[in-house]
Amino acid sequence: MIKIGNIELPDFPLLLAPMEDVSDPPFRRLCKMHGADMMYSEFISSEGLIRDAIKSRMKLDIFDYERPVGIQIFGGDEEAMALSSKIVSTVNPDIIDINFGCPVKKVVCKGAGAGVLKDVDLMIRLTQAVIDSTHLPVTVKTRLGWDDSSINIDEVAERLQDIGVAALSIHARTRAQMYKGHSDWSHIARVKNNPRITMPIFGNGDIDSPEKALQYKNEYGIDGIMIGRAAIGYPWIFNEIKHFFETGEHLAKPTVIDRVEAVRNHLTWAMEWKGERLGIVETRPHYTNYFKGIHSFKPFKQKLVTEDNPLELFAILNEIEQAYASYEVV
Repeated sequence: MIKIGNIELPDFPLLLAPMEDVSDPPFRRLCKMHGADMMYSEFISSEGLIRDAIKSRMKLDIFDYERPVGIQIFGGDEEAMALSSKIVSTVNPDIIDINFGCPVKKVVCKGAGAGVLKDVDLMIRLTQAVIDSTHLPVTVKTRLGWDDSSINIDEVAERLQDIGVAALSIHARTRAQMYKGHSDWSHIARVKNNPRITMPIFGNGDIDSPEKALQYKNEYGIDGIMIGRAAIGYPWIFNEIKHFFETGEHLAKPTVIDRVEAVRNHLTWAMEWKGERLGIVETRPHYTNYFKGIHSFKPFKQKLVTEDNPLELFAILNEIEQAYASYEVV
């Protein structure tokens, strides 16, 4: 059993990664239904929380059926990180997670996210400020280093653990790689095998199948896996991995009817949470992923991304169910 503070997770938990514009409550709810053991919010700007920005405040919404759930914050100022961790603590998530891994330029330019990888001393000060400002367990998500010539994850892991970080998730790329090229999990394995490291170490990067999940579990010895992009439009991946671990066999692929049901739920919950108009608009980018690989689907997708009336959208989904009732997903 894996423990983060007082939180008990199953052996080798599967975590849903925090993803901007993806890991909101409707999507997290679907992933929880399909086997995710722990989830994180979209990352939240510490400055945005302090300014009381509406979008940042909305990201604090968590629900009991999601637990255990962590709220992730980012920033490059110690005072702002301390104040934002106090704000986050008031909504009582199970964990506060700090993002030191986002490679996006607008975040890095503010000295936050993966930008902090250039200054480990600052990373430690920012993390300490959060730890000192909350009663909750604090975890960190980061990358291997800034680039191939400055991989510093070994030092980062030891120093974070020394100040009280409860678990570390490592994306097996440098900031310079962004999301391109191959991830290198050998660095994660080295951290995990360091006799000084006792906190749970979770690996992240390129896990997109049950076979790969099992291979990486066995090869790198990590405590669990964090799944990001592979879950977008495909929340079934969590239970598929668990089933493969237990039986060595594959679950049947979700049918088009299964996919329609997921979309129907996603859309319904998005409208309930965000309001009708915003829920409809912000669900649109997900349709491509839910129906990826489905033959001759383009006309239906065009209808879905241009329709503004919820009743018409649900009618289109019913139409898709009927059109693909006997379709076999391979």
